[in-house]
Amino acid sequence: MCDYSLHAVATRPAEVGETIVTTTFRGTSTRGFASEADMSVAVCLLPGTELAFADNVRYDNRWIWTRTVNSRVGKFGKVDPHIPDRHHDAIEFPDGKYVLVTQLVEGQRATVLQLPVTQPLGEREQKPQGIADSRTTTPRLPIG
Repeated sequence: MCDYSLHAVATRPAEVGETIVTTTFRGTSTRGFASEADMSVAVCLLPGTELAFADNVRYDNRWIWTRTVNSRVGKFGKVDPHIPDRHHDAIEFPDGKYVLVTQLVEGQRATVLQLPVTQPLGEREQKPQGIADSRTTTPRLPIG
C-alpha cells in the first residue's frame, strides 16, 4: 500500500471521494500522498485505485528538470516489485506510461475516484451461488 520507505510514517487507507495532496514526509526523502486535513499521515492506496488530479500531473527528478504529463487521470500501481530496496509505488496514465509517486511534484491535489474491489480471503475460496441454486425447482410432467 505505501512504499517501503514510509514504514516509519503513520498511515491510513484512502477513502473514495477524498482529496489527497502530494508531499514529502518529515524525516524521510520520500514523497507520497497525505490528506489535506493531516499532512503528517500518509494516505495509502491499493493497486488499482483511480485518481483524478486537479491539473496535468507534474513530476521531477529533484535536481534538474520538471516535466508534465498531459493527463489528469491515473491508476495507482506497483512497478518492479521483485527488486528490493527501491520505490515501487507509481501512477499509470492512459497512454501506458507511469511515474513513480516519489517523483511527483509536491502540492498537487488529486481526488480518489474509485478503490479496487477486494474480498476477504475466506470469501475468495467459496464458490458463488447462482439464483437457481437457492430455489426449489418443480419437476415437469410429460405433455401428451
